[in-house]
Amino acid sequence: MGKSQIGSVCVFCASSRKAHSSYNKAATLFGETMALNDITIKCGGGANGLMGHMSDGALSKNGTVIGIIPDFMQKLEWGHPGISKLIVVPSMHERKVLMRENTDAVIALPGGTGTLEELVEVITLKRLGIYSKPIVLVNTGNFYDHFLEFVDKMIEERFMDPRHRQMFSVVNTPEEVITAIETAPPWDSEARHFAVV
Repeated sequence: MGKSQIGSVCVFCASSRKAHSSYNKAATLFGETMALNDITIKCGGGANGLMGHMSDGALSKNGTVIGIIPDFMQKLEWGHPGISKLIVVPSMHERKVLMRENTDAVIALPGGTGTLEELVEVITLKRLGIYSKPIVLVNTGNFYDHFLEFVDKMIEERFMDPRHRQMFSVVNTPEEVITAIETAPPWDSEARHFAVV
């Protein structure tokens, strides 16, 4: 594969060990795909679940993985010992800020409440014009279908403008992520003024 113009991505994903193996397989493939395109992964730095499989996939192809982990998690030895760099921060808030900083896109693989909280926050920041980079959901096994239905419901009930649906894109496989980032429509910095009618 040739080198992408994308330098790095922030990735939100699960650390659960109990998810179906199909999610782990897709996470490994995502990590491999990023590495083969010379794209650095910035993530939560955990060793388990999708996060660990993604990191292992990237490392297996000589990729770069930068993890950011809160101090209390590192004390519990949740950090991945083999990634390129592990940065320990005081809080969950600082973790999220540093994960997004100087990246070209945010990617959400499947996950639990932590992943959902991170994803909704970055969508909100984009809605407010604070964050403008592409956001891509990797809908492995239709995982995000109900979330997308909920977004549509918010639009239907006029809590969101239909144009806000353009804040993120959805792909079914890890191989589609790079194209989704490269073809994401530019986000209007005035979008925060969209009226809900």
